[in-house]
Amino acid sequence: MYSRVLSITLVLAVNYTPTANAQPLTYQGDAGPGKGKHIVFIASDHEYRSEETLPALARILAKHHGYRCTVLFGVDEQGVIKPGQSNVPGLEALETADLMVIFTRFQNWPEDQMQHFVSYLKRGAPIVGLRTATHGFKIPSGSRFAEYSNGYGGDEFRDGFGRQILGEKWAGHYGGNHRSSVRLDIVPDQSRHPILRGVKEMWVQCGGYRADPLEPSTVLAMAQPLVGMQPDSVADPKMPPVAGAWTRSYQVASGDEGRVFTSTYGASNDIENEGFRRMLINACFWAVGLEDEIKSDADVSFVGPYNATWRRGRGRRRPGLKPLDLAGWETPIVPIQK
Repeated sequence: MYSRVLSITLVLAVNYTPTANAQPLTYQGDAGPGKGKHIVFIASDHEYRSEETLPALARILAKHHGYRCTVLFGVDEQGVIKPGQSNVPGLEALETADLMVIFTRFQNWPEDQMQHFVSYLKRGAPIVGLRTATHGFKIPSGSRFAEYSNGYGGDEFRDGFGRQILGEKWAGHYGGNHRSSVRLDIVPDQSRHPILRGVKEMWVQCGGYRADPLEPSTVLAMAQPLVGMQPDSVADPKMPPVAGAWTRSYQVASGDEGRVFTSTYGASNDIENEGFRRMLINACFWAVGLEDEIKSDADVSFVGPYNATWRRGRGRRRPGLKPLDLAGWETPIVPIQK
């Protein structure tokens, strides 16, 4: 387990965000082992449809397992979901969060928003990071938050949030992105890890990422790039497997430690694979300390229609989508144009 004292300076919130008072999307579970636990999901990447992946996972955790799940998105000034937008109103929800699930890319949030994120880290609270979260921030060197930026060059927090907390920064594509899918193979020595309970036949559609997690980390699954975009495509002989999912921890100045799970996959089509989806659901249970509640046959089925649009043609998704358009159990994630 990774242990590091994280030095964080609190700052005053000075920026006003036009959409700051918008009501966040929340799914409230009624019963289950997660009842009483609050998970905050943060979705803002430009490519892999985190704004589809995360609300779908949130619904599963809320409806089937009792969690309260708040989902926050990058939005424009009108409150319309805009993938990759560096404006995520509602981050004050982290004040009551038991877990943060983050799927962002190269974000540079206003100071008031970033402060909520920093305060969460200062608590040593648990984190699940997906795909581009390893390079989730790109913050100018003159900012007081520059140390969280991907590839940060300082000695105390080198390579930023991705490397120091999640275990890896942006290290490059591995294989043909959009042309090569990936098989995730469980590391035999970790087959009894709670996160892998009931997990089998993991296959994801987004291309491989290079990854060599910062030690100490525990690799749960190795990512084998395939020659093609089908589950039965052959392994690429030029691409030996690399880490694709791992656990670690981080320590803050108070001495508290936060559990961390990271996977370099998670595009909206990836979670159509039940094995991969189950691993992510299990990871949330583990991160909040409920590993004894993880059942190999737990319900991880989608709640309501799920219409993943990654790699399925531009313009399929209904334009002008706002967070509350995804409210309730039966609204489609996401609405498709007819």
